[in-house]
Amino acid sequence: MSKREPKYKQKSPDADRYWVRRSFFDNFHQGFIGLSDLAKRKKTFEGLAVILDLQGFTPFCDQRDPQHEVPRFLDRFLKWLFQKIRQELLETEDGDDVVLWSHLPIFGKFLGDGVLLIWDVTDVSLESRRNIVQAFDIICSDYVDVFLEKNIKEFTRPPLMLRCGIAQGQVTSIANGNDYVGMCINVAARLQKLANDAFSFGFTKKGLEEEEGSNWYRHFILIQIEIRGLAKPEFVYVFRTEFNRLPEDEQRKLMPANSG
Repeated sequence: MSKREPKYKQKSPDADRYWVRRSFFDNFHQGFIGLSDLAKRKKTFEGLAVILDLQGFTPFCDQRDPQHEVPRFLDRFLKWLFQKIRQELLETEDGDDVVLWSHLPIFGKFLGDGVLLIWDVTDVSLESRRNIVQAFDIICSDYVDVFLEKNIKEFTRPPLMLRCGIAQGQVTSIANGNDYVGMCINVAARLQKLANDAFSFGFTKKGLEEEEGSNWYRHFILIQIEIRGLAKPEFVYVFRTEFNRLPEDEQRKLMPANSG
Protein backbone atom coordinates (compact mmCIF):
# COMPACT_ATOMS: atom_id res chain seq x y z
CA MET A 1 0.00 0.00 0.00
CA SER A 2 1.49 3.30 -1.07
CA LYS A 3 1.98 6.12 1.42
CA ARG A 4 -0.70 8.79 1.11
CA GLU A 5 0.41 12.31 0.29
CA PRO A 6 -0.76 15.16 2.55
CA LYS A 7 -3.98 16.69 1.27
CA TYR A 8 -2.68 20.25 1.49
CA LYS A 9 0.86 20.00 0.15
CA GLN A 10 2.74 18.15 -2.56
CA LYS A 11 6.43 18.48 -3.20
CA SER A 12 7.32 19.15 -6.80
CA PRO A 13 10.20 17.48 -8.63
CA ASP A 14 12.21 20.65 -7.96
CA ALA A 15 13.79 20.91 -4.49
CA ASP A 16 12.82 24.56 -4.13
CA ARG A 17 9.24 24.38 -5.42
CA TYR A 18 6.02 23.18 -3.76
CA TRP A 19 2.57 22.53 -5.06
CA VAL A 20 -0.18 23.61 -2.70
CA ARG A 21 -3.87 23.01 -3.22
CA ARG A 22 -5.77 26.17 -4.11
CA SER A 23 -8.31 25.65 -1.31
CA PHE A 24 -5.54 25.51 1.29
CA PHE A 25 -3.68 28.48 -0.21
CA ASP A 26 -6.78 30.71 -0.35
CA ASN A 27 -7.74 29.81 3.22
CA PHE A 28 -4.37 30.80 4.71
CA HIS A 29 -5.07 33.96 6.78
CA GLN A 30 -4.88 35.37 10.31
CA GLY A 31 -7.17 32.62 11.55
CA PHE A 32 -4.06 30.41 11.41
CA ILE A 33 -3.00 32.08 14.69
CA GLY A 34 -6.53 32.30 16.09
CA LEU A 35 -7.07 35.99 15.27
CA SER A 36 -9.51 35.95 12.37
CA ASP A 37 -11.89 38.59 13.76
CA LEU A 38 -10.07 41.01 16.04
CA ALA A 39 -13.16 43.10 16.79
CA LYS A 40 -15.34 40.19 17.87
CA ARG A 41 -16.63 40.67 21.43
CA LYS A 42 -13.96 43.27 22.19
CA LYS A 43 -13.77 44.27 25.85
CA THR A 44 -11.58 46.80 27.65
CA PHE A 45 -10.94 46.58 31.38
CA GLU A 46 -8.42 47.36 34.10
CA GLY A 47 -5.89 44.56 33.95
CA LEU A 48 -2.88 43.34 35.87
CA ALA A 49 -0.23 41.80 33.62
CA VAL A 50 2.42 39.42 34.94
CA ILE A 51 5.24 38.35 32.64
CA LEU A 52 7.67 35.64 33.74
CA ASP A 53 10.93 35.20 31.89
CA LEU A 54 13.35 32.28 32.15
CA GLN A 55 16.73 34.00 32.14
CA GLY A 56 19.20 31.98 30.09
CA PHE A 57 16.54 30.09 28.15
CA THR A 58 18.16 30.83 24.76
CA PRO A 59 21.54 29.27 25.70
CA PHE A 60 19.62 26.37 27.24
CA CYS A 61 17.96 25.75 23.86
CA ASP A 62 21.32 26.02 22.07
CA GLN A 63 22.68 22.68 23.19
CA ARG A 64 23.06 19.18 21.84
CA ASP A 65 19.72 17.43 21.35
CA PRO A 66 17.52 20.31 22.59
CA GLN A 67 14.46 18.48 21.22
CA HIS A 68 14.80 16.09 24.16
CA GLU A 69 15.85 18.44 26.96
CA VAL A 70 13.73 21.53 26.29
CA PRO A 71 10.22 19.98 26.15
CA ARG A 72 10.97 17.89 29.24
CA PHE A 73 12.18 20.95 31.16
CA LEU A 74 9.23 23.11 30.09
CA ASP A 75 6.73 20.41 30.98
CA ARG A 76 8.20 20.10 34.45
CA PHE A 77 8.53 23.88 34.90
CA LEU A 78 4.98 24.73 33.79
CA LYS A 79 3.43 22.04 35.99
CA TRP A 80 5.41 23.39 38.94
CA LEU A 81 4.54 27.02 38.11
CA PHE A 82 0.77 26.53 38.01
CA GLN A 83 0.84 24.37 41.10
CA LYS A 84 2.73 27.18 42.87
CA ILE A 85 0.21 29.81 41.71
CA ARG A 86 -2.60 27.71 43.17
CA GLN A 87 -0.64 27.18 46.37
CA GLU A 88 0.30 30.83 46.93
CA LEU A 89 -3.19 32.20 46.19
CA LEU A 90 -4.98 29.61 48.32
CA GLU A 91 -6.19 30.83 51.70
CA THR A 92 -8.41 28.00 52.97
CA GLU A 93 -10.27 24.93 51.70
CA ASP A 94 -13.90 24.32 52.60
CA GLY A 95 -15.23 21.06 51.21
CA ASP A 96 -15.74 21.42 47.47
CA ASP A 97 -14.90 25.14 47.62
CA VAL A 98 -11.65 27.00 48.11
CA VAL A 99 -11.06 30.54 49.32
CA LEU A 100 -8.35 32.52 47.52
CA TRP A 101 -6.32 35.59 48.46
CA SER A 102 -7.09 36.81 44.92
CA HIS A 103 -8.87 35.26 41.96
CA LEU A 104 -7.02 33.22 39.36
CA PRO A 105 -5.83 34.78 36.06
CA ILE A 106 -8.35 35.04 33.25
CA PHE A 107 -5.75 34.50 30.51
CA GLY A 108 -2.40 32.82 30.03
CA LYS A 109 -0.02 32.55 27.12
CA PHE A 110 3.35 30.88 26.58
CA LEU A 111 5.81 33.38 25.09
CA GLY A 112 8.65 31.11 24.00
CA ASP A 113 10.90 31.85 26.97
CA GLY A 114 8.30 32.66 29.59
CA VAL A 115 4.64 33.12 30.42
CA LEU A 116 2.12 35.97 30.26
CA LEU A 117 -0.73 35.95 32.79
CA ILE A 118 -3.53 38.55 32.98
CA TRP A 119 -5.93 39.35 35.80
CA ASP A 120 -9.08 41.45 35.47
CA VAL A 121 -8.74 43.74 38.50
CA THR A 122 -11.63 46.08 37.71
CA ASP A 123 -13.38 45.23 40.98
CA VAL A 124 -10.41 43.77 42.86
CA SER A 125 -9.18 45.41 46.05
CA LEU A 126 -5.72 46.88 46.41
CA GLU A 127 -4.93 44.23 48.99
CA SER A 128 -5.85 41.40 46.60
CA ARG A 129 -3.68 42.93 43.88
CA ARG A 130 -0.79 43.09 46.32
CA ASN A 131 -1.40 39.43 47.13
CA ILE A 132 -0.77 38.57 43.47
CA VAL A 133 2.53 40.48 43.50
CA GLN A 134 3.61 38.86 46.77
CA ALA A 135 2.74 35.43 45.37
CA PHE A 136 5.12 35.95 42.45
CA ASP A 137 7.81 37.29 44.74
CA ILE A 138 7.68 33.90 46.50
CA ILE A 139 7.40 31.94 43.24
CA CYS A 140 10.50 33.57 41.72
CA SER A 141 12.47 32.92 44.89
CA ASP A 142 11.28 29.29 45.05
CA TYR A 143 12.28 28.73 41.43
CA VAL A 144 15.90 28.94 42.57
CA ASP A 145 15.57 27.49 46.05
CA VAL A 146 13.07 24.71 45.34
CA PHE A 147 12.57 23.96 41.63
CA LEU A 148 16.20 24.23 40.54
CA GLU A 149 17.48 22.59 43.68
CA LYS A 150 15.39 19.54 42.80
CA ASN A 151 15.91 19.50 39.02
CA ILE A 152 19.24 21.14 38.17
CA LYS A 153 21.19 17.87 37.93
CA GLU A 154 18.79 16.48 35.35
CA PHE A 155 19.36 19.20 32.75
CA THR A 156 22.31 20.78 30.97
CA ARG A 157 22.66 24.51 31.70
CA PRO A 158 19.01 25.13 32.68
CA PRO A 159 17.80 28.73 33.17
CA LEU A 160 19.17 29.86 36.53
CA MET A 161 16.66 32.61 37.31
CA LEU A 162 12.98 33.32 36.89
CA ARG A 163 12.52 37.03 36.26
CA CYS A 164 9.21 38.84 36.71
CA GLY A 165 7.61 42.11 35.62
CA ILE A 166 4.17 43.24 36.80
CA ALA A 167 2.15 46.26 35.65
CA GLN A 168 -1.43 47.49 35.85
CA GLY A 169 -3.38 49.38 33.21
CA GLN A 170 -6.05 49.20 30.53
CA VAL A 171 -6.22 45.89 28.66
CA THR A 172 -8.32 45.10 25.59
CA SER A 173 -9.37 41.63 24.54
CA ILE A 174 -9.26 40.84 20.84
CA ALA A 175 -10.67 38.03 18.70
CA ASN A 176 -13.22 36.90 21.26
CA GLY A 177 -10.66 36.70 24.05
CA ASN A 178 -8.08 34.70 22.10
CA ASP A 179 -5.50 37.37 22.86
CA TYR A 180 -5.07 40.66 24.73
CA VAL A 181 -3.29 43.94 24.08
CA GLY A 182 -2.43 46.84 26.35
CA MET A 183 0.44 49.09 27.35
CA CYS A 184 0.69 47.42 30.77
CA ILE A 185 1.58 44.14 29.02
CA ASN A 186 4.44 45.88 27.20
CA VAL A 187 5.57 47.56 30.42
CA ALA A 188 5.52 44.26 32.34
CA ALA A 189 7.72 42.71 29.63
CA ARG A 190 10.23 45.56 29.83
CA LEU A 191 10.45 45.64 33.63
CA GLN A 192 12.69 42.55 33.53
CA LYS A 193 15.21 44.33 31.33
CA LEU A 194 15.74 47.47 33.41
CA ALA A 195 19.18 48.98 34.00
CA ASN A 196 20.99 46.45 31.82
CA ASP A 197 19.24 43.50 33.49
CA ALA A 198 20.23 44.68 36.96
CA PHE A 199 16.77 43.92 38.35
CA SER A 200 15.09 40.51 38.38
CA PHE A 201 11.74 41.58 39.82
CA GLY A 202 9.84 44.81 39.32
CA PHE A 203 6.29 46.09 39.60
CA THR A 204 4.77 49.47 38.85
CA LYS A 205 3.60 51.79 41.59
CA LYS A 206 0.37 52.50 39.71
CA GLY A 207 -2.36 50.35 41.21
CA LEU A 208 0.07 48.64 43.58
CA GLU A 209 0.95 51.45 45.96
CA GLU A 210 2.66 50.68 49.24
CA GLU A 211 0.44 50.05 52.22
CA GLU A 212 1.42 52.11 55.22
CA GLY A 213 3.17 49.94 57.79
CA SER A 214 3.57 46.97 55.45
CA ASN A 215 6.65 44.91 56.34
CA TRP A 216 6.77 43.32 52.88
CA TYR A 217 7.59 46.59 51.10
CA ARG A 218 10.76 47.07 53.13
CA HIS A 219 12.44 44.61 50.74
CA PHE A 220 11.81 47.01 47.85
CA ILE A 221 12.84 50.51 46.87
CA LEU A 222 10.88 52.86 44.63
CA ILE A 223 12.82 54.07 41.59
CA GLN A 224 11.90 56.35 38.70
CA ILE A 225 13.00 55.05 35.33
CA GLU A 226 12.32 55.63 31.65
CA ILE A 227 10.63 52.74 29.88
CA ARG A 228 10.57 52.50 26.11
CA GLY A 229 7.13 53.38 24.76
CA LEU A 230 6.12 55.62 27.67
CA ALA A 231 6.20 59.41 27.42
CA LYS A 232 7.08 59.90 31.09
CA PRO A 233 9.35 57.98 33.49
CA GLU A 234 7.58 55.25 35.45
CA PHE A 235 7.66 54.68 39.19
CA VAL A 236 8.71 51.08 39.81
CA TYR A 237 9.43 49.00 42.89
CA VAL A 238 12.58 46.84 42.64
CA PHE A 239 14.51 44.73 45.12
CA ARG A 240 16.51 46.90 47.51
CA THR A 241 19.40 44.39 47.48
CA GLU A 242 19.69 44.59 43.67
CA PHE A 243 19.49 48.38 43.74
CA ASN A 244 22.31 48.53 46.32
CA ARG A 245 24.61 46.56 43.99
CA LEU A 246 24.50 49.34 41.41
CA PRO A 247 27.27 51.98 41.31
CA GLU A 248 26.37 55.11 43.25
CA ASP A 249 26.09 57.24 40.12
CA GLU A 250 23.54 54.77 38.68
CA GLN A 251 21.60 54.79 41.94
CA ARG A 252 21.37 58.58 41.89
CA LYS A 253 19.93 58.53 38.35
CA LEU A 254 17.15 56.20 39.44
CA MET A 255 16.07 57.89 42.64
CA PRO A 256 12.82 59.89 42.41
CA ALA A 257 13.32 63.67 42.50
CA ASN A 258 11.25 64.00 45.68
CA SER A 259 12.99 61.18 47.53
CA GLY A 260 14.92 63.65 49.67
